[in-house]
Amino acid sequence: MKEKLPFPPKKTMVEVEVLVTKNVTQACAITPSVRNCVLTSSLVACVWQDINSSRTIDHDCWSDEFICIDKKLWYALGKLKAERVAWNIARESGFKLATICPGLVTGPEFISRNPTPTIAYLKGAQEMFRNGLLATVDVNRLAVEHVLVFEDMKNTSYNRYISFDQVIRSEEELEKLARETGIDIRTTRSNSRTNSSNIVKLSNAKLCGLMSTIHRCHNEL
Repeated sequence: MKEKLPFPPKKTMVEVEVLVTKNVTQACAITPSVRNCVLTSSLVACVWQDINSSRTIDHDCWSDEFICIDKKLWYALGKLKAERVAWNIARESGFKLATICPGLVTGPEFISRNPTPTIAYLKGAQEMFRNGLLATVDVNRLAVEHVLVFEDMKNTSYNRYISFDQVIRSEEELEKLARETGIDIRTTRSNSRTNSSNIVKLSNAKLCGLMSTIHRCHNEL
């Protein structure tokens, strides 16, 4: 069963994502009063790769451009290329950059408040689910993480983090997410994960190190 999306994410969104990120990052680079920047990327900039190449997805992992293109994962490709552009500008200009790669951002009425990114993120949701890579994070938690990462930048030069607080593992959790988003991302039971060896581990241990003082953090889910 394929996702029944209200409208398909388009290839043109890749160019828009890259251009916007490039403009903002360059503005930061040439503004003397701005020395630190926290950029929100996405977990899909990390997870789309050959699952046999790594059994753990963490902050050092990057999605494969060719896989994103082959599967027409334009949202993931846009986030991937935009983040790389930001890192290149930061290193060339010398200002501090940190990026946070969150799972699907959820919260009260999240689909009605931010429907387009949610729809785009869930392209390929069934495959992410089967591989143990469909993760979410509450918007309030993510906001706290951004603050902590920004405050920590006075002690660090560059950093990249993965953020999530739940990995969707069961059919029931998947069906609940489908109801909340209004998008049919469910799988038939026969196509669900049956081989645990196919499940890739997600690790947010690096960000948990910052969160541990004020928030209970589950890492390596």
